Amino acid sequence: MADIRQRTIIKVFRKFSNSLGPETITIIEKILDDSEIDDADVESSIEMLAKEYNKQDDATMKVSKEVLQRVYESLQDQGERTQVEKEIIDPENHLFIIDAFEMPRWTWSQERGTFEKSPVPLTTSGTPESRVTSVRDRLNIIKQCVLRNEHFAPSTLPSRDREKLVTLKSTKQLLGRFGERFLLLGMLAYNKEGKLCLEDADGSVELDFMTLDEPGDGLFSEGCFALVEGEYTEEATLEIIAIGQPPCETRATARSIYGHIDFLGAGATSLLEDSQFEIQIQEELPELHFFFLSDVWLDHPQTLSGIQKMFDNCIENEFIPKVIVMCGNFTSKSIAHGNGRDVQRYQDNFDSLADLIAAYPLITRSAHFIFVPGPLDITVNSTLPRRSLLSTFTGRLKSKVPKVHFATNPCRIKFFNQEIVIFREDLMARMLRNVVGVKPDVKSEDLKRFLVQSILDQSHLSPLTNNIQPVLSDHDHSLRLYPLPTALVLADKYDSYKVTYTGCHVFNPGRFIGKSLVFSTYTPAEVNSEECVLSFDEEE
Repeated sequence: MADIRQRTIIKVFRKFSNSLGPETITIIEKILDDSEIDDADVESSIEMLAKEYNKQDDATMKVSKEVLQRVYESLQDQGERTQVEKEIIDPENHLFIIDAFEMPRWTWSQERGTFEKSPVPLTTSGTPESRVTSVRDRLNIIKQCVLRNEHFAPSTLPSRDREKLVTLKSTKQLLGRFGERFLLLGMLAYNKEGKLCLEDADGSVELDFMTLDEPGDGLFSEGCFALVEGEYTEEATLEIIAIGQPPCETRATARSIYGHIDFLGAGATSLLEDSQFEIQIQEELPELHFFFLSDVWLDHPQTLSGIQKMFDNCIENEFIPKVIVMCGNFTSKSIAHGNGRDVQRYQDNFDSLADLIAAYPLITRSAHFIFVPGPLDITVNSTLPRRSLLSTFTGRLKSKVPKVHFATNPCRIKFFNQEIVIFREDLMARMLRNVVGVKPDVKSEDLKRFLVQSILDQSHLSPLTNNIQPVLSDHDHSLRLYPLPTALVLADKYDSYKVTYTGCHVFNPGRFIGKSLVFSTYTPAEVNSEECVLSFDEEE
């Protein structure tokens, strides 16, 4: 039994790339004995210990006795506090709106095999180094997820499955090896001759799609990273046999490895705290809701009437949301090059909205209002991430609505253990315009699923080249989707939908336009959204 327990200890810690000496194995066995852990719970208990150990700033690859003992004592203290006292939930204390330009920049370190916080001040212009680093970070984040995937990572125990493992190669390993088959991970891009290539950190290879029956699921656009299997030819091209999206890693897995890193800049929480928060939200806040509206055209005659009808329904049914997110466009036409009259009308529309919100004091006192600009709205910059709406247009909203937030695009909501990413972009159209491969005869429902899969598998909100979608390189990390968020709002002019993929709930609230005004309600306790429709009668 002791040998089995020791093998389990070694196996679990090896999963986190840790090595153990005889003394540390003895300490862990003593911890299991002192805690009276049942045989059935041994592996999960060791995994919790390993996860907490790797969150420590001074954790080393070879497990340190001192750090391990400190982690065990900390876990004991947490358990005792949990039994003695239970925090009284106040949602206000756990609600944070994260600005894209305030998120700390974490870059991938090849030497350490983890993320490092950038000490360099961030700028809006960026540098040549940051442009290269942003693309390499995307590749390295995806690559380390791929290499941890069960189809690529060998087991620490002898197994017949080793023969089925896939080995990832680099473009530099192709040279002189004509007629051999390779699996590569790289970015799809066009070279100077206009030929589609696969680029990785070591070079590039031209792709030949003639032998491919059909690609895997997802949208393969220029700038996406893809897993490509093919045969290297004497013409120095890769005849593609199969192409697919890189496998996505769950939020729980990523958090178990990098839970100690504060990616949002709002304070990191431990996995134990997250699990406690999850239970408390389900038990104590089951009726708490967030509203999400997109394309709130304030210059449309029915928009303000629709918002008024939505507010009336909230009051009548005592259904006051905690957060109301309004995404642009807040105008039906671009006014960036318009005349002064258009600009004045744009401001007047925001003033009218402020008066309307202020007319509902119960909602004004309770709800947080978040405004996210769209592609046609007036902001300081047109590149991603976009700055918030100009303060020139939002003065009355600030004075009349106490809990108003003018957010960047994208922005994030941190609510207890949940992370909700909000992105307003016509992403479906942009991805399809630049697609280089997709399955034939794809229906609308498949396109929605493919878009969600592509965005989450790419771990990025804009997996396109910079000439297609310019991005501020110093702030590219604010578009990153790693670890996966709890929920992702892809506000798009495309039809509304909701899809849960790899544990991440993704939805498009639709357009708040016309006689049937569509929006979504999100329930944190259920991690689910529902489509809501406000219909106007003919008389209205």
